Amino acid sequence: MLELRNVVCRYGKVNALNDVSLTVEQGELVTIIGANGAGKSTTLKAISGLLNPAEGSIRFMGQDISKASAQQIISMGISHCPEGRRVFPQMTVHENLELGAYVCKDRGAVAGDIEKMYEAFPRLKERREQAAGTLSGGEQQMLAIARALMSRPKLIMFDEPSLGLAPNIVEKTFDIIRKVRESGTTVLMVEQNAFAALDMCDRAYLYESGRMTLQGTGQEMISDPHVRHAYLGG
Repeated sequence: MLELRNVVCRYGKVNALNDVSLTVEQGELVTIIGANGAGKSTTLKAISGLLNPAEGSIRFMGQDISKASAQQIISMGISHCPEGRRVFPQMTVHENLELGAYVCKDRGAVAGDIEKMYEAFPRLKERREQAAGTLSGGEQQMLAIARALMSRPKLIMFDEPSLGLAPNIVEKTFDIIRKVRESGTTVLMVEQNAFAALDMCDRAYLYESGRMTLQGTGQEMISDPHVRHAYLGG
């Protein structure tokens, strides 16, 4: 479904990604782990069109999207749930969900999808007329996920979905991501909670200093001595 081949991304003259190649197959849950500044979020930005690769190629469903705009990419079926949730704080929960579906021209379908989100996230229905900025961190994460799902993505990318959340909310968030995958949506996730991410994924990639240095199934990575020592505290 998704293939990055020898991708290089730069901020000014600094390489944030160096010759990165990875694949995501349809229906998989793939995770990227690594330290802060390793290039994980940069990868998601490159895929979603927020940053164009300086070298290499990105292909989605067989089509080169390396130079496509963010709007074109979301229309093709890729959705990005960003780090820090990034809800629109002055807008209501309902308005945030409507914005998530801006690529859809069928307003009746949008209304139906919003009702599905309210069924999946009852707390959001309770808060539908509340300004998103007044929600708790966990509620904002629910809203960010629901908003990303409003575009009916084939592939959804999560950037640090557990960041800043209480432990009980983290578990609920991961349960939601599992259900998204079980519904048939392919998932690519960047996550600092390495053990939880590896435990729930099909395959994983380890980034170090802008390079992909190790790959394998989630359980292979959990068992790897370097991963255990550097990222799992074992």
